[in-house]
Amino acid sequence: MRILVYGAGVLGSYLAHVLARGGNEVAVLARGKRAEQLTTNGLVIRHYFQRRNTVDEVKVIRELAPDDLYDLIFVVMKYNDFPAILPILAENPSSNIVLVGNNADARGMQNVLQEQSKGKKNIVFGFQISAGTREESGRIVCIRGGGQMVAGSLDGEISIKPILENAFRKTKYKLVYHEDIDAWLKSHIVLIVALNSVSYLHDGDLARASKDNKLLQQAIDVMDEGFRVLESLNYAITPASQAAFVRKYRRIFYHGLKIIHKLPFMKLIDGSFSEIAALYDSFGKLKKQTNVATPHWDEFEKRTMAKFVGR
Repeated sequence: MRILVYGAGVLGSYLAHVLARGGNEVAVLARGKRAEQLTTNGLVIRHYFQRRNTVDEVKVIRELAPDDLYDLIFVVMKYNDFPAILPILAENPSSNIVLVGNNADARGMQNVLQEQSKGKKNIVFGFQISAGTREESGRIVCIRGGGQMVAGSLDGEISIKPILENAFRKTKYKLVYHEDIDAWLKSHIVLIVALNSVSYLHDGDLARASKDNKLLQQAIDVMDEGFRVLESLNYAITPASQAAFVRKYRRIFYHGLKIIHKLPFMKLIDGSFSEIAALYDSFGKLKKQTNVATPHWDEFEKRTMAKFVGR
C-alpha cells in the first residue's frame, strides 16, 4: 500500500517504522533539519524496552502536493498543529485519512475537512500508545510495550477498516477499535492535562515533582473535576475504570503517581506545553457548557498558563 505519515516526530517516526517493516510503500512528510536527518541517516529508532536499534529507509517529502495520491494518510501531529494541516488535506485527493493524537475537537476537524474537500473523505481518529524523545542527532528513543493504536470513527462503523487492517497485516502492531472514540479522546485529555501540568510546574524535574505531595493530591482533584465536566455533558468516561480508580482508590492512585514520576524512562518522554495550553483552551469551552464547579482545575490552569505565557 502507498502510505503517507504526515509528521516525523516521535510518534510519527515509530508509526512509519512499523508500516515500512510491514511491506508498505511509506513516505514521511518532514521539513527542515528533520527532513535532512531522515534523508541522510534514514529513520533511526532506539527501542528502549526492547534494547535494540533499527534503521529504515523511507521516502521523504517536504510538502503534500494537491495531486499526490495515497491509499492512506496518517497525520501524526500535536493538537495545536492540526488546524493548519486540514486545508492541505482537504485539497489533496487522497480520501482515507487517520488523524492521530490528542484531540479535543474531533467533530469540528471532521466538519472542516468534509466542508473544504471536493470529494468525500473517510476520516478516522486514533491515538498511538507510545512515547519517547528525539535526540539532537535525530535518533528517536521510543518507549512502548507493544505497538498499538486505539482508533474509531465519529459516525459508527469504520468504513475503511479493511484498508487499515491491510496496512498492518504483516506487522505486530495492534489496532484496537473503540465505538466512541470522541469520548475516549476527551477522557484522555483529562489525564494528560493534569499530569503534564505537574511536570511543567517543576520544569520537567520529575523527581522533584514526585515529592510535591500537595500538587499530586491536587492533580487527582483536577482529574475528578474534569471527569465530572464530561459526565455532565453525557460523555461516557472511557475506559470507565479511570474515573472509578481516581474516586474510589484515591490513596492507591496517589502513590501510583509518586512511583511513576520516579521511573527512569519517564524523563525520556517529551511533551510540548503549547499542546497542553491548546487543550486547556478547548476544554474550557466544554466547561462553559456546564454548571460543574472546577476550582482545582481552574487553579492548575491559572498557574501553568501564567508560567507558559511568562516565558
